Amino acid sequence: MVLYFLKATGVFLRTLPFVALRVVVGLLFGLATVVYFGIVGWLVLTLLDAGTVSGPIGAIGLLVATLLFLVAMRFARRYVLYIVAAGHIAVIAHIVDTGETPSNQLAFGTGQVRSHFAEANALFVVDQLVTAAIRQFNNRAVSLSNLASFVPTLKNILTVLRKTIGLAASYIDEAIIAYVFIAEEEDNWRAARDGVVLDAKCWRSVLGSTLLIVLGMYAVAFVLLLALAPLAAVFGNLSPTFELLGWVGVAAIGLTVYLGVLKPWVKTVVITTFLIESRELTPDSRTAELIERRSKKFRELTAKADAAATDEYPTEEPSDGELPAEEPT
Repeated sequence: MVLYFLKATGVFLRTLPFVALRVVVGLLFGLATVVYFGIVGWLVLTLLDAGTVSGPIGAIGLLVATLLFLVAMRFARRYVLYIVAAGHIAVIAHIVDTGETPSNQLAFGTGQVRSHFAEANALFVVDQLVTAAIRQFNNRAVSLSNLASFVPTLKNILTVLRKTIGLAASYIDEAIIAYVFIAEEEDNWRAARDGVVLDAKCWRSVLGSTLLIVLGMYAVAFVLLLALAPLAAVFGNLSPTFELLGWVGVAAIGLTVYLGVLKPWVKTVVITTFLIESRELTPDSRTAELIERRSKKFRELTAKADAAATDEYPTEEPSDGELPAEEPT
């Protein structure tokens, strides 16, 4: 397994304008959340104190306000956060592929997203289908069930590992989206399908490095929270209210660093690893057929690609030792 941490870190530092934009957008969404629930909470408490509404009615009102907020956040995530994240992916892919940094990377990244995906919803649909296909393939490739039957005492550990693999898939899918931005195919569905096939041909190095970096990221996040915990303790010496505010501040700082810095860096490492490892590989029909037998979602992805184009893969053997052998039926 080859690690590209240093190279990816260099790419990450070259995309700091997008990193800063993500931090700002995250802070704005966090501020909007605090303001929204602050106003809703103040309004509910005011009405309850005045006797205008009863307790159950106030609880229902709070529930409705929360549901409305979740709907709004889902809309914002799909049409704002997704565009920002995809623009960052496009810039990372361009730097890894060409070695050049766009002069105005914010304009370049958003322009790439608009040119490849006419609607933000199209990007969302491709991303969700790719994520599901990769998760299904990784779970089958690692063969956790066989390991569990061989060593029953490791069942709980393997269950955690399976969930970790599912989390890793959410990063690998961004590497596939990065491939879509630099692929020669004009159709996004076919490019996404080819990206999944290439991932299957170098899955050991990509999945291994992704698991390693994800676990490391959580370790760093945990250490960061421990380092910030004394801040809440200092406020706790003043009053319970200030202690609560201190913990809120610790959580806010931790989430800002985690979402604004750590996750984009991990994403850059995974994208860099995938694009470099797959650079000399080509998608082939045999590998695609093996994935289809392991992933229903990949079959859906292939159907969408076939509906857009009728070109077939060249006949080629999978990379030796990379794709696991077909399981007996």
